[in-house]
Amino acid sequence: MIMNQYMGIRDLYDILFNRKEFVVTDDIREKVESAYRFLECFSKDKVVYGINTGFGPMAQYRVDDEHLKQLQYNIIRSHSAGAGDPLPELYVKAAMVARLLTFAQGKSGVHVELVDILSKFINHDIYPIVPQHGSVGASGDLVQLSHIALTLIGEGEVIYKGVRRDTKEVLEEVGIKPLGVHIREGLAVCNGTAVMTGIGLVNLINSRRLLRWGVIASVMMNEIAASYDDFMSEVLNGMKFHEGQQRIAEMMRDLSKDSRCLPKREVELYGDTNNEKIFTHKVQPYYSLRCVPQILGPVLEELDNAEKVLVNELNSVDDNPVVDTETKSVYHGGNFHGDYVSYEMDKLKIAITKLTMLCERQMNYLFHDKINGILPPFVNLGVLGLNYGLQAAQFTATSTTAECQTLSNPMYVHSIPNNNDNQDIVSMGTNSALIAKTVIENSFQVMAIHFMAIAQAVDCLGVQDKLSSSTKAIYDQVRAIIPVFIEDTPKYKEIEAMVAFLKAGEMSN
Repeated sequence: MIMNQYMGIRDLYDILFNRKEFVVTDDIREKVESAYRFLECFSKDKVVYGINTGFGPMAQYRVDDEHLKQLQYNIIRSHSAGAGDPLPELYVKAAMVARLLTFAQGKSGVHVELVDILSKFINHDIYPIVPQHGSVGASGDLVQLSHIALTLIGEGEVIYKGVRRDTKEVLEEVGIKPLGVHIREGLAVCNGTAVMTGIGLVNLINSRRLLRWGVIASVMMNEIAASYDDFMSEVLNGMKFHEGQQRIAEMMRDLSKDSRCLPKREVELYGDTNNEKIFTHKVQPYYSLRCVPQILGPVLEELDNAEKVLVNELNSVDDNPVVDTETKSVYHGGNFHGDYVSYEMDKLKIAITKLTMLCERQMNYLFHDKINGILPPFVNLGVLGLNYGLQAAQFTATSTTAECQTLSNPMYVHSIPNNNDNQDIVSMGTNSALIAKTVIENSFQVMAIHFMAIAQAVDCLGVQDKLSSSTKAIYDQVRAIIPVFIEDTPKYKEIEAMVAFLKAGEMSN
């Protein structure tokens, strides 16, 4: 991919999942080199934060010229103080992309060598070990980004070809020279929102997958329940002026357009021949089936807003100080503050929790024979009492949904002053993104069990050939992974397989 334009979510997707490579253009190199030359000259006789001063509360202390390079190494090494499990490789790659895009703007004053080595790490799939805990999201992701910087200078550890190794050995093996510090490369790598943004973007991609599966599951649920199809009608949903609701209803209509499971209300109930006093078929289905456009519409709109915010952050200049060669000045401020990402990750995890709750309630409909009136308990195709179907799997889905609900409390308003109160209000953006990541992982697990239950219900009712062509294709894919089952067998590996299948799915639009 040529790095000379605004990067969208599809561009990032190609880098992360289709292994598209970066091509750093001559135009980018010139902008970076021009900013570096300007800053090198500008800072010789002026006080510029992080170049000839200490960092944070230590900014009041000037650093002698003879120690300026050591100053940059010191921030990298001293701030490589994270804890916890390493961030998964995909999220680290997204973070490196985000950091590289900032430097590509030519507003950081870094040497072009930094752009080159970051692009090589990305293109060679070299993943720094980045502990998950450490960022308060205010001077950006100082701790986690320091762990990335540590590997760029040839120290620390990386994952390469699935193996955790010393960085120095890997760089020698692939022929990459470690980064040499020039003016401010240490501070520049550490001082930005790249980690929370990278995690957030992967969260968004996975959330769009989940939403698509949630819509498909909802259509299949209504096919199983033989719901009247007017709940998704264009006329009805057009009376609510919410774009998300209208788009979800449209998606459902498209998925179900050739289904033979969804009766027409005007035929079944509006005709003159219907003289029933008590209706054996529900006149209106439960809310978890009937209100899907109204429930998932806000989720869709939140994903759209999250994409706008995260893509803007991805393409922004998010470090401090920043260089502007046009005005011939260096500006000090707070572009590293992660409030935009933090707020959006809190909203995103709430949206995905609501999606998960919807799936859990739909699943309960399938499992509860007294509610659905058409299926055996727990879609048990065996002998009741002797066999158990998905009874225990419901425990997993319920407990996992409950965890999502608890995790949906916001991080955005949990600021704790630190850094000698220099950072007196912080974003906790990376914590917010990490918790959203957990909620999303949980949701995939609940969704996996849900699709197992849906497939069992379809088999129990024998309606495979009455499903729409779209949902029948999904049913066939699920059954290719998990054949219909009657006897009781362990389900944990099948749940894992279903999660992998769902994660490989397409993103919703």
